[in-house]
Amino acid sequence: MNTRVIGAVIDHIVLRPPKRRDGADLHDLIARCPPLDLNSRYAYLLLCEHHGATCIVAEAGGELVGAVTAYIRPAIEPEEVSTLFIWQVAVAPHAQGQRLASRMLDQLTARCAVTHRFHKIETTISPSNIGSQKLFDSYAKRFNIGITAQPYFAASDFGDGKHEEEWLYQLG
Repeated sequence: MNTRVIGAVIDHIVLRPPKRRDGADLHDLIARCPPLDLNSRYAYLLLCEHHGATCIVAEAGGELVGAVTAYIRPAIEPEEVSTLFIWQVAVAPHAQGQRLASRMLDQLTARCAVTHRFHKIETTISPSNIGSQKLFDSYAKRFNIGITAQPYFAASDFGDGKHEEEWLYQLG
């Protein structure tokens, strides 16, 4: 099926788990989505290869236009509940305004609830990233689950003096 871009509306988007071949394109997508931190192409290849089952990409006309990267966080304490950690949420600038981030997050969490049986969701968000704050607030409202936020990584933890602090958001 062909995909048409009409203004900013894309009429056909496929949501699917990423494959190894998506690693480089995922890197390029993240590069177009400030304020997200850009990691190496190798990191995105490994993410697609090792954690594809806990990630989702949005494809339109052979182009990645969105992604949610995530993994099941290793338990620190034996009694800890299984947690889906959302690492990055990206939507290409020309695909924004279509609730694509919400659609990807909803589909990913529904899939992972069955395959990985997680009990809560965590993510970190910098104070200036209002879009991500709204995304997770709306997710909590849609599914009637609690959400809390607290400081997690101080700006000094990043060592370069250029990175904003990150807050830990916990849902569920």
